Amino acid sequence: QVQLVESGGGLVQTGGSLRLSCAASISIFSNYAMGWYRQTPGKQRALVATITSGGFTNYVDSVKGRFTISRDNAKNTVYLQMNSLKPEDTAVYYCRAQYARIYWGQGTQVTVSS
Repeated sequence: QVQLVESGGGLVQTGGSLRLSCAASISIFSNYAMGWYRQTPGKQRALVATITSGGFTNYVDSVKGRFTISRDNAKNTVYLQMNSLKPEDTAVYYCRAQYARIYWGQGTQVTVSS
């Protein structure tokens, strides 16, 4: 039923940029709060950025000023623009949707070389 499909991950050098996309097959997508989380081996999945149904955003301190989350409700898609990437940003990035329930995508790998 509900599907979240991430894309845009890849390998980039320090200081480079990537734009992640999450295409959501969700009825009334605009109702959902959306977010991006990331996880590295041996660590807990952690919040990166969120955007509410009203368009309000929140970021973890380590990415403020570098990452931007946005959404296009007409396309049922949420984006994460990542600039000035650092090796510490290397992780699997997961898309998250929340309304009555929480849904997760399969993740997309982001690797930043030193």
